[in-house]
Amino acid sequence: MSELDENEEFRKKAIFESMSKKRQNHIIKKGYKKWDPFELPKDPIDIRKDKTKRTTQTLVREFLQNNCSDQYSNEYGRGVLDICLGIINNNERYIGMYDFAVWYNKLLDNEGHEL
Repeated sequence: MSELDENEEFRKKAIFESMSKKRQNHIIKKGYKKWDPFELPKDPIDIRKDKTKRTTQTLVREFLQNNCSDQYSNEYGRGVLDICLGIINNNERYIGMYDFAVWYNKLLDNEGHEL
């Protein structure tokens, strides 16, 4: 073993011995040799962004600030968030809802109606 490997093994053993018996048994069960206490933490889940590089939270906040009065219901806000998440995640159900809403809005405009 090289100097670094011996040092790492010493540190690994020290970490293992400082743990509770329950945790030690868990590591032994999975395999002490496979256990790596020096493993780097996993990266956080990517924060999803749309084509404009905005997060879902940013889009919802911008929409509600620019297109709604100060008072809107929780249901309305939940609907905005749901469709925003669905569209950003490219969920076909929400893409269908969006396509229908755009089509219906054009239909109402063409026939002189308002929503």
